[in-house]
Amino acid sequence: MRRRGRFGIAGALLVGSVLTAMSAGAEVPLVWHVETMAGNDVTSVRADEPINPASVVKLATTLVALEQLGSRHRFETAFGAAGAFDPDSGVLDGDLLVVGGGDPDFHVENGMLVAQALLDAGLRTVTGALVVDDRFWIGWEGGSERRQRDPVKRASSMAVGLRAALDPKRWNDEMRKTWQRSAARMRGGATPARIAVLGGVRYATGLIPDRMLASHRSNPLVRIFKRLNVHSNNDIERFEASIGAAPKVGAALAVRWDFPPSSLRLATLSGLGANRLPVRAIVRLLVDLAAVCEREGIDVAELLAVSGCNSGTLRWLPGLARQPAGALVAKTGTLVVTDGGVVALAGYAYAADSTLRFAVAAPRAGKSVPEARQAIATWVKGLAGRHGGFPERECTPRSGYSDDAASALAIK
Repeated sequence: MRRRGRFGIAGALLVGSVLTAMSAGAEVPLVWHVETMAGNDVTSVRADEPINPASVVKLATTLVALEQLGSRHRFETAFGAAGAFDPDSGVLDGDLLVVGGGDPDFHVENGMLVAQALLDAGLRTVTGALVVDDRFWIGWEGGSERRQRDPVKRASSMAVGLRAALDPKRWNDEMRKTWQRSAARMRGGATPARIAVLGGVRYATGLIPDRMLASHRSNPLVRIFKRLNVHSNNDIERFEASIGAAPKVGAALAVRWDFPPSSLRLATLSGLGANRLPVRAIVRLLVDLAAVCEREGIDVAELLAVSGCNSGTLRWLPGLARQPAGALVAKTGTLVVTDGGVVALAGYAYAADSTLRFAVAAPRAGKSVPEARQAIATWVKGLAGRHGGFPERECTPRSGYSDDAASALAIK
């Protein structure tokens, strides 16, 4: 059963405080829904109106992936030989195959880990090509709006990136900086491992190595989502390979919560494009996210931006990043053009007299993004003020790097 929000005097006062807080004097209408953690409505305005929630959609991706995979899940990428391999000489007379496991957070530093594992397995030189499949990615692409749409060109560019990461003689300045930052975490000390691939790169599917050489395991899923959500990284869309396409995810959530399909539609897993969610449904997301976190033995703060600690994109909302440590755990969203633009925020407010879950948005705010961000920040501060303010809480671990808890092991 869906609860119907009540506007009331508190809601009217909140609207007044928001509109008078605008630095430019322009009115920025907001929609919102707020509940206690017990599920009691606190205040709502237009809570059932479908809006484009921008990157707040990442909460849905996080929820479904945690439910399907578990917070401790690690993605595995396999590296094997196709051809004759002589460990004594270190030469693979053939191709080095990369069988991707859909790891959304594999980067240059992870490639450096793999280079050391391949060296431990006895490999030094590949006479053939580095061959990758369509479930391997390295580095960031920027989501579907920036991604190379040709699968062959996309995979080939990934192979080029990995080939360079494996071979210090191919490093650019950024890769050398990555090594300097990561060397202390790498086995092998100050000398990077080198795997020379002489035969270029290639893309293929259905790769079956003659012999396995190494395996890379990613950070656990909870750490991956912390990185993706804190920085609102649109390559979260790579989870389509693990949990299914966005329309399928949206349809399943609409059925679960008994929302009309027309009011809950996902076009992407990142929030790019024309997505639709009412703020009441976003709060429902927060309910289920807290439940899966409790089941997994983690805190929601391990997944999202946190005021005063790991503020990430909260810094774009005036003053919210500097709220007391741990007081606000939330996901931001901003679109400038699509659907007339939007600014949104959803999460948990740990006020003095109660913990609240909330979703607030300024639909069609594309021409007034700074004013909309100010309005939402003022709204959050007003919400906290009416509930005793924000006391300080303990900070959670920072988002870190893709190799913090990753590993690569030789297979001999």
